[in-house]
Amino acid sequence: MNNSFTQGKCYLCGQIFVKKLMTKHLKSCLKKQVLDQQNEMSAKTVKIFHIIVEGVYDPEYWMHLAARADAYLYELDNFLRDIWLECCNHLSAFYIGENTYLSQCSQPCYDKEEEMDIKLKEILKPKLKFTHEYDFGSTTELKLRVMSEYESESQKKSIRIIARNEALLILCDVCGKKATRVCGSCMGINDEAWFCDECAEKHDCGSAYLLPVANSPRVGVCGYSGEED
Repeated sequence: MNNSFTQGKCYLCGQIFVKKLMTKHLKSCLKKQVLDQQNEMSAKTVKIFHIIVEGVYDPEYWMHLAARADAYLYELDNFLRDIWLECCNHLSAFYIGENTYLSQCSQPCYDKEEEMDIKLKEILKPKLKFTHEYDFGSTTELKLRVMSEYESESQKKSIRIIARNEALLILCDVCGKKATRVCGSCMGINDEAWFCDECAEKHDCGSAYLLPVANSPRVGVCGYSGEED
């Protein structure tokens, strides 16, 4: 799959763009939003980071986020867990520069290890690239990049999605219908891992290994069953 042409929706204006054009679109869409606010904007504004996040090995899954600079790093971790990752309350970490920020670390932390109770404005800046890992066993790796920063007074939530890939159309490996289940045991190993409901009932591995097809780079891994509300 050419992930540059996976489609996504801009949550600011509702338009659909392919991945490689979404960044360019958001640059102008965010600028328009800021200009529209300026006439009504008070002196009380907050800095917002525009962050792109995608799967390291599954870049067809991607999101653009608007994160308040005064939000904490653990809030970004929780957001990624809720939307893309959480299955069994595994540990996670951000790798930013030479430092590792852990969701939980032994006390005292090792050299260059910290916990996530630090504000984004203290560690992020435009053009910075960093990574995130969830679950140090069956790991899902994400790469992130801070595209820009801007001022806003309208964003009340710490973090929100401003664009995201549309759910991928994945077909049943047996009959060609839309897949609704994936076998975590067979995925990446056998030719038949994705199934429609009917074909899933006949799969030899049994229902214990079948997981919902989710719009996430963690689809089919561990016990991941989809995003939280």
